[in-house]
Amino acid sequence: MKVVFALAIIALAAFLVFGWQSTTEVSLAAQAAQPAPPGGFAKATFAGGCFWCMEPPFDKLPGVVSTTSGYTGGRVKNPSYEQVSAGGTGHAEAVQVVYDPSKVSYAKLLEVFWHNVDPLTANRQFCDHGDQYRTAIFFHDAEQKRLAETTGAQVEKELGKKVVTEIVQAGPFYAAEEYHQDYYQKNPVRYKYYRNGCGRDRRLAELWGDKAGH
Repeated sequence: MKVVFALAIIALAAFLVFGWQSTTEVSLAAQAAQPAPPGGFAKATFAGGCFWCMEPPFDKLPGVVSTTSGYTGGRVKNPSYEQVSAGGTGHAEAVQVVYDPSKVSYAKLLEVFWHNVDPLTANRQFCDHGDQYRTAIFFHDAEQKRLAETTGAQVEKELGKKVVTEIVQAGPFYAAEEYHQDYYQKNPVRYKYYRNGCGRDRRLAELWGDKAGH
């Protein structure tokens, strides 16, 4: 009887420890899983340095339903801004775009992406340094991959230098903290001060001329 009771205690302890861990893992995975867009809509995910600056150009496009700042491409589940900005998690600051393909094409989104980044500089965008500020296109299907690679080759030819922007399979995307969402609208003065101080527009103009930011 004592043996049976002891085994029961051991089994209960194992459930409390390993069962709780499993539930936690499931919970984190659920947070990482992004629901599919509503019927007829599609997703695109881009990293172009500070995500505050990547929302505005996409928000202006007719056919874009929403933009969400977040983190992707890393090793840590459910990372915080502090973790990502410190480096070491492998994540990039990114923006996920939900769009209506009947109103705006993925090719158009790529055009906007390229003209809002410096694709020639690795692990840095303007004044922000580290792999968390790398440029990347996270494709969601084979057609997105094909278009990303095709336009990347065109950009390389146009600029006459090697493009270092990553083109990789999209993985878990974690929405950033609420205060980061639509930062340019919530804090316009601070946003403009940061953007100007970081030299983003000056560098974009050097690279793209009249196409910069379009």
